[in-house]
Amino acid sequence: METEKEEIKRKEFTYRGKNIEELKKLSVREVAKFLKSRSRRYVLNQFHKVEDFIRRANKKISLGKPIRTHYRDMVIMPQMIGMKIFVHNGKNFVAVDVTEEMIGHRLGEFAITRQKIKHSKAGIGATKGTKFKAKK
Repeated sequence: METEKEEIKRKEFTYRGKNIEELKKLSVREVAKFLKSRSRRYVLNQFHKVEDFIRRANKKISLGKPIRTHYRDMVIMPQMIGMKIFVHNGKNFVAVDVTEEMIGHRLGEFAITRQKIKHSKAGIGATKGTKFKAKK
């Protein structure tokens, strides 16, 4: 039984053949070569913005402050793994815990901007049965 439990270990995560430790050692431009085309173009054109965000996020973590951002279009990089980033959804900040599977995606994908509509019963005057009821 013990050998079976040892065999059922979590498979090590790799992204395009590289493990997370190898990706974290690379610079932002070198990691961009492993991303899909749209994310790669964004990172290569805006690499200074991405590097600045990662630097400021690490600084805030060291100070113990939350990372709050309006950058919904920021591509998630390996250096962001393990961070808790609060992304603005238009009304408030939504907590996003960054994991390995999120590499190459945008922060805005994980902070939904539209809430699910909750329909309730019809109001006064909306149906013929309540047409002549007092509104107050």
